[in-house]
Amino acid sequence: MPSSAVYSGFERFTYNNELTEVTFAKGVTKIGEYAFQECSSLAVITIPDSVTSICVMAFDGCSSLTAITIPDSVTWIGDSAFDGCSSLAAITISDSVTWIGNSAFEGCSSLAAITIPDSVTWIDEGAFYRCSSITAITIPDSVTTICAYAFAECSSLTAITIPDSVTTIGECAFYACSSLTAITIPDRVTTIGDSAFEDCSSLTAITIPDGVTSIGDEAFRDCSALTKLSLSPTVSIGEDCFTNCTALISAAADQNMSTVEDLLHSRWHRILERTTVLTCLKILFTDQKKRNREDGGEAQTLGVTAVRKRLPKVMWRVILEFL
Repeated sequence: MPSSAVYSGFERFTYNNELTEVTFAKGVTKIGEYAFQECSSLAVITIPDSVTSICVMAFDGCSSLTAITIPDSVTWIGDSAFDGCSSLAAITISDSVTWIGNSAFEGCSSLAAITIPDSVTWIDEGAFYRCSSITAITIPDSVTTICAYAFAECSSLTAITIPDSVTTIGECAFYACSSLTAITIPDRVTTIGDSAFEDCSSLTAITIPDGVTSIGDEAFRDCSALTKLSLSPTVSIGEDCFTNCTALISAAADQNMSTVEDLLHSRWHRILERTTVLTCLKILFTDQKKRNREDGGEAQTLGVTAVRKRLPKVMWRVILEFL
């Protein structure tokens, strides 16, 4: 097999372990599917400005590739385009790129930093899955969904900025990001998927905004360091959502509660019960005064006995608790 080659946009050099140098023919507009898959000796490549798309698995398994610059002409990075490029330590994504495909950079275990440009509107499933050297990442405001496994097993990731534009955090989006200590979920998020933060073992605090209506199964499972969690009383919590969250479980045990869900909701439920009771009392008194006025009598308030008859027993017990 040759150690150098000219690429005109149609050739495939798949599994050429001796290829170290590639020259692009003039006018090449795309790097085709599997073009350089498993070219394990290819260390450096310069993509010309004429290229607009990098197709599926174009550089998959190029384990010696250390750096690459994606030119301004490229708008689309296909599925698994750089999957398994385990030596890739630096990559520059141009401002023209709008789409980062499924598993595009999966397993780029030497990639320590990456800047996602504002032009990107979609980061597909597993785009940075198992990029175990990335320490920080900023998601641009143009992104609305963090797809499944997008940053899963980024074990060195300590900080991530999620923009206000995001509405959905997908399944396993940050699964096993074991160095992540804190994260802020923006107000527009409505859904947190199954296992979204499972096994984020260094995560100590998280605030879930009131707009979140659903937290999936095992979303925070094995977040053993989590000691502070704030969330809305109306949110739907999936099965095993807080299993093995030992710090929260300890707090629940201290209050004689059997589950973390009980701990999280108990205070909210008490507040809601109190609000409901006070509202009912106000309605009862107001209605009675109104009826008395309509009958031509003087405005009167209900007595304790009358109130007791009108209120459900469970609500009356709550009232007595407050007296």
